[in-house]
Amino acid sequence: MEAIPSGWQHILANEIEQPYFHKLEEFVTAERRSHTVFPPEGEVFSALRLTPYKEVKVFILGQDPYHDDGQAHGLAFSVRPGVKPPPSLLNIFKELKTDVGFRIPNNGYLVPWAKQGVLLLNAVLTVRAHEPNSHKNKGWEHFTDAVLRAVGEKEDQVVFVLWGGYARKKVGLIDSSRHTIIESAHPSPLSARSGFFGSRPFSKINAALRDAGKSEIDWQLPDI
Repeated sequence: MEAIPSGWQHILANEIEQPYFHKLEEFVTAERRSHTVFPPEGEVFSALRLTPYKEVKVFILGQDPYHDDGQAHGLAFSVRPGVKPPPSLLNIFKELKTDVGFRIPNNGYLVPWAKQGVLLLNAVLTVRAHEPNSHKNKGWEHFTDAVLRAVGEKEDQVVFVLWGGYARKKVGLIDSSRHTIIESAHPSPLSARSGFFGSRPFSKINAALRDAGKSEIDWQLPDI
């Protein structure tokens, strides 16, 4: 498995020496030998590479990587250029439009957010092609919980965004007296109308960043 990006290595050094992490590496390596696994090797830690620890201002927690061909590239909710945005991402775009006047772009490539300090991390970082949740409970959750706790230990305030029941269970890992937590239903078609639409998370994120004396996120994505 690829190396943890250098800026995160000392933050997560103890974690990657744990027995569970070595077992996880062996599992993913074996899976790649016999199955197609997404995202491709070299992109598993894209979220950490694009958003260095010191630059994390916002943490949006996803769950499982997209499992269809050509979609996943290591950022939660994001797809590669040229790939049709999946339903959850389209609902995110719809909420952005009503919340902050976002113009829906011709792509679902969220790298511009990551480069502004938005950590887009899934709880599980790999998946077998066309088999959702196939790498669940193999160790990734321990690792990404450690990332969540590490970001929560930053001295400066971070905005944590927890969409849906799975993400909201992580609230106990975050010190709400020091950080801002924004919770709602998940943007998936199954739940968007029961609490995601109208929750206005993006303007709330920017308000929290302003209050903390930080620059706001420019949510507008360019056409590609």
